[in-house]
Amino acid sequence: MSGSATIWLVILSGGVVTYITRATLLALAHHARDLPPRVRDGLRMIPPAALAALVAPAVLRPDGPLLVWHPRPLAGLLAAAVAWRSRNVVATLLAGGLALAALTALGIGS
Repeated sequence: MSGSATIWLVILSGGVVTYITRATLLALAHHARDLPPRVRDGLRMIPPAALAALVAPAVLRPDGPLLVWHPRPLAGLLAAAVAWRSRNVVATLLAGGLALAALTALGIGS
């Protein structure tokens, strides 16, 4: 088998496995009503935890080393405060984006 055929086989296999695992979980989701409250609370924390795992490296280490005095972590702190107080995704995104633009324009951290 050639190299490109192997790559396509791996990609397609990964897609099939991903589809099967997600479809199985969705098919079984209606049985999740009887879960204990602590398990349901834990499951509710998965999306914010996954989002934080995706955003934190881009905010704290955009170029490799850990940055503290940089527009990204400062804007991230402001966005986290807005998220905590407002619990509004749009307000959080707007606050973080505007803070990043303003801090960058002011030359803070550069």
